[in-house]
Amino acid sequence: MSSRLLTAAGVTALVCSALACSSGSHAESPDKPSAAVPVAIAVVEQKDSPVEIQTIGTVQAYSTVTVKPQIAGQIAATHFSEGQEVHRGERLFDIDARPFEAELRQAEGNLARDLAQAERAAASYRRLSRLLAERVVSQEEYDQAKAQSDSQEAAAKGDRAAVENAKLRLQYCSIDSPIDGRIGQILVHAGNVVKENETPLAVINQLRPVYVAFSVPQQHLVEIRTRMSEGTLHVEALPSRDAASATLGDLAFVDNAVDPASGTVVLKAVFTNENELLWPGLFVDASLTLSVTHDAIVVPAQAVLSGQRGSYAFVVRPDDTVETRPIVVARQMGQEAVIAKGLRPGERVVTDGQIRLAPGMKVSFKEAAPTGAVTKQSSPPT
Repeated sequence: MSSRLLTAAGVTALVCSALACSSGSHAESPDKPSAAVPVAIAVVEQKDSPVEIQTIGTVQAYSTVTVKPQIAGQIAATHFSEGQEVHRGERLFDIDARPFEAELRQAEGNLARDLAQAERAAASYRRLSRLLAERVVSQEEYDQAKAQSDSQEAAAKGDRAAVENAKLRLQYCSIDSPIDGRIGQILVHAGNVVKENETPLAVINQLRPVYVAFSVPQQHLVEIRTRMSEGTLHVEALPSRDAASATLGDLAFVDNAVDPASGTVVLKAVFTNENELLWPGLFVDASLTLSVTHDAIVVPAQAVLSGQRGSYAFVVRPDDTVETRPIVVARQMGQEAVIAKGLRPGERVVTDGQIRLAPGMKVSFKEAAPTGAVTKQSSPPT
């Protein structure tokens, strides 16, 4: 009996001790207000928002010419520096002209000889024509004279053609630029022998204007063609991360077939490229503007979250607490989202730090996230 009473007394003492400790602890640590959660915010904007297709494009020369000799011979001289800008008609190469000058002199000599023979044959033919009328010569003699005159005249015509050909070949000894553009490396230097219409001497690319080629998914083709029928579509090319390097061009070409392997269609835009920022072979960010949505409600794409009931955003109330707001996203690509329903211009939305938030929590503000400038639809590279 005494043992049971002792055990009950011990349990009672432990419970009292625990209650005393718990009571003392609460007394010493009164409730503290929870700290504000640091977040980044952005202001909901209302502005014009372009509808764009964004993809990767490659720069192509407006025209490319591979300079080849039209005659065989030895390169005598070059008249340009590698990489320089050249103009139509500017001298590029000289081929040793001495063999072709001799060829021309020989052709001219043959022409002079055959002209003399043709004149003598023609005089004989005219004389026999008179004698035939007087019945002094036979018809056979007359026919032979006529045939000889015609033969010599034909030989003279062939010589004239040979002279013209020799002059043309002599002109081919001077190789001029056929277009305005920028020339590349010298592929054949002075002293080398080149073959007619075979040996490449240099390559010239026309850089003003220039093309940017890119591919877009086939589902955009109908809209692109419809928009083109309504007016010119503009394409922005960004050759570097510096926005100041962006340049604007016009859509000029839509390929006549969709690539069945990739499901894309090739487009080309033409750029004036006055500053030559676009270089053949360069990869660029290309953005094709299809239309512009006026007075669109725009937020950074980071503000849009997905839940079981659809898209939502954390909206900061005037007392710096947050609420979850269901929203309807019209389109969301790239750096911006266009909101069809759920937000108003001037409201503040959280763009970073949402993972630590719950409705009603107080927030403090970090540096606001930058707002993008356009709405972009992503496409695979060319």
